[in-house]
Amino acid sequence: MSKNFIKKYLSFILSGSILLFLVILYFTHPPFQDTVKEAWDVLLSEDRERIKDYVKQFGVWGPLAIIVFIVLQMFLIIFPSWLPIIVGVLAYGFWWGVLINLIGVGIASSLGYYIGKRFELISEKKQKKWKYWITHYSSGTVVLFRISPFFSNDAIAFIAGIFKMDYKKFMIATYAGMIPLSLAVGYFSTDIDKLENGLYWVGGVGAILYAIYIYIDHKRRRKHAK
Repeated sequence: MSKNFIKKYLSFILSGSILLFLVILYFTHPPFQDTVKEAWDVLLSEDRERIKDYVKQFGVWGPLAIIVFIVLQMFLIIFPSWLPIIVGVLAYGFWWGVLINLIGVGIASSLGYYIGKRFELISEKKQKKWKYWITHYSSGTVVLFRISPFFSNDAIAFIAGIFKMDYKKFMIATYAGMIPLSLAVGYFSTDIDKLENGLYWVGGVGAILYAIYIYIDHKRRRKHAK
């Protein structure tokens, strides 16, 4: 393995190594496996008091534990993206819970973006073909991915990096989607069923409306280009 290859894909190698280490640790170290199972059981129990007590036991490290979980969630796609928001709100109240989540999302999004940016999966020729979409519709796409349960909330960070979307533009779009989502999840955290139904409605209607907007806007731009 050449030094250039290692340097080129250092971020990917590092993140992959961490994930592999955690998987091996899970299957070879029973105490770690028990800890993961306990966390899984508690966080998916929907028992407000149990979740609150579990997170509170970490003391001042509790918020950091939630942020670390949000970062790891990029790889642990089995967890819904809104789960950390509920955990934070239950443990620390509405505003602190939302703030902790937004900090975690910012760190995770930046990490995913720069990991994706290290990949050179898209040639310069293909980059130019995608330039039109990235210039005009990438921000809206990021917002839609962030706010909709249909799409991978975390994969969009990797995709934005791979297609070299402007970082500032990406982060603005990320928070444009995550702030209202975090507030909504925090507010409806007492009724998970209502929350899930609401997110699916928002995601579904949002996807349809954005597809219509792209269609109309693209036709308008082509008409003016003639």
